[in-house]
Amino acid sequence: MLWIKTFHILFVVAWFAGLFYLPRIYVNLAQSTDASSTATLLGMARRLYRFMTPLGILALVFGLWLFLGYGLGHGQGWMHAKLLGVLLLVIYHLACARMLKTFEQGRNTHSHRYYRWFNEIPVVLLLIIIALVVVRPF
Repeated sequence: MLWIKTFHILFVVAWFAGLFYLPRIYVNLAQSTDASSTATLLGMARRLYRFMTPLGILALVFGLWLFLGYGLGHGQGWMHAKLLGVLLLVIYHLACARMLKTFEQGRNTHSHRYYRWFNEIPVVLLLIIIALVVVRPF
């Protein structure tokens, strides 16, 4: 099971790299004024989203494997809270996809400040999830 845990951590870290960087590209897209820069940033965002999606799926698969293999958290509040945090991350990931489509269609209505704040959500969720796993407060 230690190899499964190793791969879970690896894919979580890789997924979070994408979750941290993609909204940063959105900040730049919201500020972009010329077509060439916009096209380059859109290409970067598309490739990053296509790259980070399988990483997120693998993080979830290995996490589920650990959950089932160890029987961790059944009836424990910290695990329920952690799973809620993971669900929120999946929703955040899907929201990133929706925002990408909005940029591709040229229909973005949010400012770069909006995306700067949006970019902070995974940081907060990561802190909460790590604290739940390490401290197990419930």
